[in-house]
Amino acid sequence: MKLNRLSRYLPFHFRRRKAPRKEVPFPAKERGIVKKRHQCPFCHRHIEGGELERNLFVCPDCSHHFQLTPWERIRFLIDPGSFQETEKGIASLNPIDFPGYDDKIRRMMNITGLDEAVITGIGSINGKKTALAVMSFQFMGGSMGSVVGEKIARIMLTGVGRNLPVIIFTASGGARMQEGIFSLMQMAKTSHAAARLEEAGIPLFIVLTDPTMGGVTASFAMLGDVTLAEPGALIGFAGPRVIEGTIKQKLPESFQRSEFLLKKGFIDLIVERKELRPTLSYLIETHSRGGIR
Repeated sequence: MKLNRLSRYLPFHFRRRKAPRKEVPFPAKERGIVKKRHQCPFCHRHIEGGELERNLFVCPDCSHHFQLTPWERIRFLIDPGSFQETEKGIASLNPIDFPGYDDKIRRMMNITGLDEAVITGIGSINGKKTALAVMSFQFMGGSMGSVVGEKIARIMLTGVGRNLPVIIFTASGGARMQEGIFSLMQMAKTSHAAARLEEAGIPLFIVLTDPTMGGVTASFAMLGDVTLAEPGALIGFAGPRVIEGTIKQKLPESFQRSEFLLKKGFIDLIVERKELRPTLSYLIETHSRGGIR
């Protein structure tokens, strides 16, 4: 099965870099070691960088979950040495000639060490192989443009082709306005890829992290067979201030946070970061049918 089968009617608006940068598996800024000292935004405790990293970037006092970079998540989740990145070196073009977009993409690549706002690949969790996509809020707010949508669709189709469960960590402000309608097209593309997984009987596990908003929430982020969320994650379509300004009413406390959504039945389970690895391992084991691994 060709991985781009879903997209044959849609124009591609990205390219592979002709001269890739030197590969740095865990750049300093992606390892989270640039700042030696952090302050929790909730309890205001000052935490040494080493202590925070050992605690998986969760505040030891109030359990606030700091945002992670994709490589940090992969390092905490995937068996050492088992991760093989896919679709490397794909970079966005500027399909609607949005002013300054090319410069912003280059700046984000230099700051984060990433090619785009998602990393995809194949790895193992406790010896169980899985297809994985991890979004990066540090790269243009995790916005979903042509490259992000294509990479997420391809990793889901890889799950179909290789009979592998798929795990997606979401972190996004929504669709990427600099690509206009080409960004919105990714909602249909990723949703159709999720439907292909369902047709094949292959599980899709979604982990919603802070924040997951806009077009990502309105597409593949809500199409998992099991939907998990980290504590306190902001999850929704429009933000709370936009909604309050529209309806002219005060929203309930903790509106759009994962705890609120769990009560309303939008997600299946809230899982603390230290429990994500055993939880996902259990889900893979209980939902897999066997086959090619």
